[in-house]
Amino acid sequence: MSDHALRLLREQSHLAELAAFPFNFDLARADHVEDVRLASGGPLEAVAGDDTGGTYFVCEDGSVLYADSEGSAGIIGNSVDEALEVLVGLPGWHDHLGLGPADGEEKIRAAVAETEEEMREYHGIDDERTELRAGLGLPERSPVELIGLLHAALLRTEPDFLLLNAQEGGAHGLLDHHPRPPLWESVLVRGRADLARLREGSAWDEVAGDRARRALALRAAQFDRREGDLPLLRHLLRHEAEASMTDELRLAAVLVGLHGLAEDLPLLYEVRETDFDTWCGLGGMPEPGADPAELRRWASGLDDSHFGTDPADEPLFTWTGLAREQGLVELARAALIRRLDDIDFRAYCDARDGKAMERRHACQLSPLVHEFQQLGDTFQALRAQRLYVPLQTKAWDRVSALLRLARLEREEGRFGAAIRTLTSLRDALAEPDGNDGDSDSDGNSNSSLEHWWRTNLGAYIVEEHYAVARAAASDTALTDEVRAVTVAAGELLARLSGTARANVERSLAGTTDIHTDTGANTGANAGANTGANAGANADADVSAERTSPRPSAG
Repeated sequence: MSDHALRLLREQSHLAELAAFPFNFDLARADHVEDVRLASGGPLEAVAGDDTGGTYFVCEDGSVLYADSEGSAGIIGNSVDEALEVLVGLPGWHDHLGLGPADGEEKIRAAVAETEEEMREYHGIDDERTELRAGLGLPERSPVELIGLLHAALLRTEPDFLLLNAQEGGAHGLLDHHPRPPLWESVLVRGRADLARLREGSAWDEVAGDRARRALALRAAQFDRREGDLPLLRHLLRHEAEASMTDELRLAAVLVGLHGLAEDLPLLYEVRETDFDTWCGLGGMPEPGADPAELRRWASGLDDSHFGTDPADEPLFTWTGLAREQGLVELARAALIRRLDDIDFRAYCDARDGKAMERRHACQLSPLVHEFQQLGDTFQALRAQRLYVPLQTKAWDRVSALLRLARLEREEGRFGAAIRTLTSLRDALAEPDGNDGDSDSDGNSNSSLEHWWRTNLGAYIVEEHYAVARAAASDTALTDEVRAVTVAAGELLARLSGTARANVERSLAGTTDIHTDTGANTGANAGANTGANAGANADADVSAERTSPRPSAG
């Protein structure tokens, strides 16, 4: 990291004027057109701008991120010094974003010469370049070298320097259109290396004993199948069974089963009998003594429906989950944000055209919420949940979605929004059948919420009301709203079945010494003294699927 040139620009006004014109790096234009932040949460410092509304930011590691006024951004140098080398050496660098070393010296030199000749028709650049380079101590590099620096910097933009609109959360596009490796290729790097070691006969227990490495090795084996892999696949299968039912356990069973050997049936049967989840997840498996051809048919059927040999066919969430498990958090986050942005844009277009969102896009929203929560990114989870809520037409689904939305809003510190969401939730409870969508295919009214008061959902709703009241109690602008939500919490608590109410009160008592009044006149103090962590079992995934009412114990 070097900011030697930046210090000189700040100290010497003549050099700063040269940088501003004709090289368009103006220290006086360091205000960007909108609030932005990095998806990673890393610091950004705006240090300069240009006459098109673009801004130069310095990141924590010294890299320079350029964001234009049209919603695109990219790294243009590993340091301010390197970025200035590019800007001074290639004053028309915007026109060369598509160039790379693969284009060859002749094409690069011709493109740069053409751009600079056009610039010379309006103002000088040669003497100014010589003077600024000398003043800042910048080396003189050829256009080919500079294009190489710029190209390498641009490719570093994602995932670590993904720029977001700070208010809405959408990501900026890339400055360039250079091809990048697919997500799965980056995720599988370690898995392929471990698979190679396993095939060499080393690190069997080391890899098999590590959940993330074991999963990656199995995925690598999925896409590079070899006849001699059976012993290592058996080893990985035995260890994966210790994690209960996972996609990788099913994959390991399939890869072993595809060999069609009768001697593997006892092992596969033992794995299936590990627990109830594995028994269900590996259902239909032939039992010991069955014809090996039957085993191969079973494995082939699962392979065709769940796996296959092309990594590009795997769902996005397979790769983001594996990226997260091996610590590639920003890689996972960037891919998820890009997918959410795409769905958000399609939803906007559909709404503009009066169409409903396509199911293949809508069905990804709930998994997106879950994946963002796994990353600890409540902001993006909230974006996805807001798109998800309006799509719910069944009463149970709508209330479940609103509950999750309120929880996310509370966790994000948006207490006013959480209170309004809880109001909508109570309205849905009061009139669960008020929507035309609340009927099944036979025209029967959806009455699933008639028993909400004796289900886990009812308990979660009450707990979330108290959690929001507690979290918002310190906001003096919300005093009346906090009082109202606390009163509503007491009323809802009073409606719960006896056992459900006792369970909620016991949960609340575990986080506060204040007795919770269940009457309609409950005051704001009850909410203010209810534990902040008593919110709707914050780690529980409130299902959006309509299920039969589940009475609390007793």
